[in-house]
Amino acid sequence: MSFGNFARRVRDTTLPYRWRVSALRSCVQLYRPLGFNATLSFLESRAGRFQRDEAALLRALGLIEASRAAWHAELHAYAARRRRAKRQGRRSPGAGDPNPHFQARWYWYGAPREAALHALWFWHRRNLPLPTSSTDPVLLEVGRYVSECLDSGAVLTTERCELLGTRLSELERDPRSWDLLPVIRHVEVATGLRPRTSRPASRT
Repeated sequence: MSFGNFARRVRDTTLPYRWRVSALRSCVQLYRPLGFNATLSFLESRAGRFQRDEAALLRALGLIEASRAAWHAELHAYAARRRRAKRQGRRSPGAGDPNPHFQARWYWYGAPREAALHALWFWHRRNLPLPTSSTDPVLLEVGRYVSECLDSGAVLTTERCELLGTRLSELERDPRSWDLLPVIRHVEVATGLRPRTSRPASRT
């Protein structure tokens, strides 16, 4: 079933309420820029407890619909830019040209910084503090950056942003960090550091 069909079920007051909540979860399954659970958590943080409150349920649906619509608008704009570039002989996207096809895996259109901070808080709550037995240096490093971001409200000095941006760019190319790429992206978005490229890192 499509996102639109599930959205209509959310609004259908003739359905049992639990079915409507389930339909919202299905919408999130189809569009989850923060990951499934973190996206649900972000919606609840902004809309209220939609599991029991109909007004909150409709607000949550409106939020995810608006973000998805903004993403679709960016997809159309990106496609138009690529068509123009191809007519001018540029067959491949530039390294710094954000690609919304990949960016929607971590970027909440409409409220990117607020959503990124929430995603970091959600990850922090589930994963930190790390077990004392943890020896994964990349996980420990990324964990420090997440804590720094949350403690500062993602407000860093220009010098710190430059240093952090350089290091995060290096981590994006490190095979050991592939499982942590969404978290790295959230740090970049929250601090105003846009990813150097929106294409996935090569694994070859």
